[in-house]
Amino acid sequence: MPDFSSLDRRIAVGRGEAPADLVLRGAKMFDLVTGDLLDGDIAICHGMIAGTCGQYDGAEVRDMAGLILVPGFIDTHLHIESSLVTPYEFDRCVAPHGITTAICDPHEIANVIGAAGIRYFQEASRHTLMDIRVQLSSCVPSTHMETAGAELLAADLAPLMGHPSGIGLAEFMNYPGVIHRDPQVMEKLHLFAGGHIDGHCPQLRGMDLNAYIAAGISTEHEATTAEEAREKLQKGMRVLIREGSVSKDLHALQPLLTERTAPYMCLCTDDRNPLDIAEEGHLDYMIRTLIALGTPPLAAYRAASLSGAEAFGLKDRGLIAPGKRADIVAVRSLDACDVQTVFCAGVEATAENFTKRSRIDPVGTGSVHAPHLKAEDFRTKANRAETDVIGIVEGKIITEHLHETIAVEDGDKHPDPTRDLIRIAVVERHGKNGNIATGFVRGFGLQRGAIASTVCHDHHNIACVGVDYADMALAANRLSEIEGGVVVAAGGKVLAELALPVAGLMSLEPFEEVHDRLVDLRAAAKSLGVTLNEPFLQLAFLALPVIPALKITDRGMVDVTKFEIIP
Repeated sequence: MPDFSSLDRRIAVGRGEAPADLVLRGAKMFDLVTGDLLDGDIAICHGMIAGTCGQYDGAEVRDMAGLILVPGFIDTHLHIESSLVTPYEFDRCVAPHGITTAICDPHEIANVIGAAGIRYFQEASRHTLMDIRVQLSSCVPSTHMETAGAELLAADLAPLMGHPSGIGLAEFMNYPGVIHRDPQVMEKLHLFAGGHIDGHCPQLRGMDLNAYIAAGISTEHEATTAEEAREKLQKGMRVLIREGSVSKDLHALQPLLTERTAPYMCLCTDDRNPLDIAEEGHLDYMIRTLIALGTPPLAAYRAASLSGAEAFGLKDRGLIAPGKRADIVAVRSLDACDVQTVFCAGVEATAENFTKRSRIDPVGTGSVHAPHLKAEDFRTKANRAETDVIGIVEGKIITEHLHETIAVEDGDKHPDPTRDLIRIAVVERHGKNGNIATGFVRGFGLQRGAIASTVCHDHHNIACVGVDYADMALAANRLSEIEGGVVVAAGGKVLAELALPVAGLMSLEPFEEVHDRLVDLRAAAKSLGVTLNEPFLQLAFLALPVIPALKITDRGMVDVTKFEIIP
């Protein structure tokens, strides 16, 4: 037998002149170009597909009878940190759900420790079974209205370019900076000109949307209505349908996803935690939900793989075809998307293969440097009853800008759980200024106690909501003791907690352990009267000042529509 080079051997395997490494036999193959279910073997060589629809021999032959093979799923936008586990545990958690490529933006960890956080993800991507593609974070911090742990300018991003995991510039959240040509924004756009630039422009329409897209921004995941998404599609933008643990846009956008629009529509999670992944699934959940709502299977599976590959320039995947990566998912039913077996570049996602991965040391430990808090720190200094209130919209990260009358007593406006008006506070935790900002939020249903977290987009200061100031101080101070995480407290006691020592964002424990802690946290929150299905990520997004309409940072309440801090 000749000693073939990798390319020569792949060609030879495709012609049947040499044995494949692995042959998948007996299954139907779903062709996302024609929509046909095809017969024949699939031959895999050096992690690539060498042949389909033929008869092949191989070192290993797998009987896949009764199954349908589809291309591996591509999550086109997420932040692995928001899954609360490291890239290794994320890999182990979601690859069995059919995710073979994850396009991530590590701006959560970058907002805490800067470029070192991005380099951690770049290096980790070399060791996972799934292919983690690491975009470079465009907005660290997301705006000038918050205190982050780091700042990344164009000059800081340039040395990070060229890594094998790279695609381009991650979601450009500072859309006013793009439209009005902020000099620092323009430096980043020029640096990545001609490459992929991911978007983030909630509710942007008309001429302003034209200006944003004209900057070279081609993908976007913030459309929350079919009308908004249709305009973005009509202007050549690829729309990423999002269904995360908080942001749930699938039902609103599903009517737009047809075989006609599928080439310009993709799927993303942005983000799902291990609790929801265990209970519902990941992109597999999105696919079966879309089909159940009436989306043609061909459109759903295209959006889950081929469309994402094309949108982000990943020409080596998205189809089961010769010359493509052997990213293959076996299901029993297209409608059910019941994943049975997953191959990432020809390597099966099994417990044994996950164990074989090499690891790198975590970064960002010891990152919580918040002031020691007292109950009185959570008072709201005020002399007028008229009050701006954040109104939660469950299932969305957009909020309402409400106006309520709250009486001033002894220089403070007290929480009023009877009206679902509770205190919200953001405490700077990077050791820079010790800022503490307070306000009001409606929508939690909290009747007593407090919830605090260092998962607080995107600056990741401490976000805390509560009815009792002493419990708020207890929960927030506990975060410093456990190096970040999530805490629920009431009656002077900690009821449940999850430690996230990696930059205050990620656990070092297996995802199963994180899942169990989230179950405890959710039960503890509900015992305090919380009515939200996912209160912890909902809390985190209340501090993100690039999503309308009213948010809060360590510098105060932010009118996002005006893009300014309320005096």
